[in-house]
Amino acid sequence: MLCYNQRMNPEKITESVGFPDIKKEITAMTKVDQDMRESDEWGDSVDRNHTQRMKEVVEEIGWPTVSKVGAQAAEEAWLLVQHADLDVAFQKHCLELMKAEPESEVSVINIAYLTDRICVNSGLGQVYGTQFRQIDGAHVPCPIEDAGAIDQRRAEIGIGPLSEQTQIMYDKYGTPVITKSEADNEKG
Repeated sequence: MLCYNQRMNPEKITESVGFPDIKKEITAMTKVDQDMRESDEWGDSVDRNHTQRMKEVVEEIGWPTVSKVGAQAAEEAWLLVQHADLDVAFQKHCLELMKAEPESEVSVINIAYLTDRICVNSGLGQVYGTQFRQIDGAHVPCPIEDAGAIDQRRAEIGIGPLSEQTQIMYDKYGTPVITKSEADNEKG
């Protein structure tokens, strides 16, 4: 909910949240997360530290919903958990917490992405086709459970067909480059 006094400076409009300090911390962690992913210095330490802190946050306030931390930080909390691949049990715990919240508090699409991430991390076929890998210079969805019904399941939660998701991967990341060592490995 936005709090606004018409005589106030519009730049001072603030979002009313239950945990403003946690909101700021989640946003700061997300900046570090994204900066690391966009750099050449990728490391597990950022994900490990953020996973540990998100465990503490979830223990303290439950799932960081829109009313608890605001819409942006709620989205960012999901992203941090999405990147907690080294702790699938924690991802599963967060997914259950998210599913227990009303749609006004948690994005159904974020639930779908985390569902798929957990499936991929657990060696299972994904449900919504949101997770990709790069194979032979192409963006390819990770294995999908009941692939024939994928677009129907995606439509039920309000996302476009898998073909659109695949195109988004190319638009956002370009064509994957195959390194010489990867090409040599593919040859045998």
